Amino acid sequence: MLPPIQHSVLERFLRYVQIDTQSDPHSKTFPSTEKQKDLGRVLAQELQAIGASDAHLDEHGYVYATIPATVDKPVPVICFCSHMDTSPDSSGTHVKPIIHSNYDGRDLVLPDDPTVVIRLKDHPNLAEQMGNDIVTASGLTLLGADNKAGVAEIMDAAQYLLQHPEIPHGKIRILFTPDEEVGRGVEKVDLQKLGADFGYTIDGENLGAFEDETFSADAATLTLHGVSAHPGFAKGKMESALKIAGDVLARLPKDRLTPEAVAGRDGFIHPVSMEGIAEKLVIHFIIRDFTDEGLAAHEAFLHQVVEEVMQNYPNSRFELQFHEQYRNMKKVLDQHPQVSEFALEAIRRAGIEPIPSSVRGGTDGSRLSYMGLPCPNIFAGEHAFHSKQEWVSVQDMEKAVETIVHLAMIWAE
Repeated sequence: MLPPIQHSVLERFLRYVQIDTQSDPHSKTFPSTEKQKDLGRVLAQELQAIGASDAHLDEHGYVYATIPATVDKPVPVICFCSHMDTSPDSSGTHVKPIIHSNYDGRDLVLPDDPTVVIRLKDHPNLAEQMGNDIVTASGLTLLGADNKAGVAEIMDAAQYLLQHPEIPHGKIRILFTPDEEVGRGVEKVDLQKLGADFGYTIDGENLGAFEDETFSADAATLTLHGVSAHPGFAKGKMESALKIAGDVLARLPKDRLTPEAVAGRDGFIHPVSMEGIAEKLVIHFIIRDFTDEGLAAHEAFLHQVVEEVMQNYPNSRFELQFHEQYRNMKKVLDQHPQVSEFALEAIRRAGIEPIPSSVRGGTDGSRLSYMGLPCPNIFAGEHAFHSKQEWVSVQDMEKAVETIVHLAMIWAE
């Protein structure tokens, strides 16, 4: 029988979300924003305070720490990982978390912008939260449960394990990363220093969710070089890059291959930003699919669309470049079945029915798996992420902490 956990996860979470850690997809630095280190410094100090004496923040913004083994026999080294940054899609400045106690199905009207209302009909997962305590932001920002819920859960589990050396487990490594939201979360991680055999990101949604499959993901940059001319004397001369871009975007399908029209295992081509003038314009896309073949087909389709549009602009030219972001981790994880089996068993021991599923997105674990650290994803309880309607359940966070503790023990059995 395990000693009861005196949870610190909520108190930690409420503090962490108030530290602005938004990442920047257009930054050339690493991490992309220096403010991500503000949370990193707090976490390193708190880890040291609870007994992880080697905890530190490195120059790239990663936090590393160790929970020493409590068994003598050889046990694989396990890593628990979450990311510190929040999405560029919604402000993370001056987050004001609000606890809505004993949820009963009512509309959650966020006080700083009453037009932001979290309704049960829009968030069906709330139906499973009756009687639980829901944390939201105030209506002006995202909440940051993605992924500070995971950060707080790992911290709570670490405190518990360090306080109870009688609980049997092997060596555990903790890794907190920057820049996951901009696809660069493990770009400068030192896997040799980390020294883990297998890992788990704590960055999932529904209670009990376990994800061993992600999108494969590329970014695309389309640069259009138009022909500029004085608009009063432009007849037969001007070929505006702005209008070329409009034609390209208009040619993309609206009933398929676009995020608002697909679900399940269907991928997409998604224009995320555009900047430029008549002479030169750049469009940034993200491209997603669960298979490498699907990804290649989407890229070939985008190239074909651009080429067809450019035939109408004979004096203009384009460059279309693709950049790999991450790949579906399932190929790697299928070679190490115990990694997933142990996670599913840990979820069961926490009293939850596991929900195996696929991520319509990516995690740091996607890249880590291909770098040699097989790393599926476990639920953190975060919902409606990247938006002002983001929410998390306190009770789900506590169950994630229990799952982490059980998982540490299972590897030592």
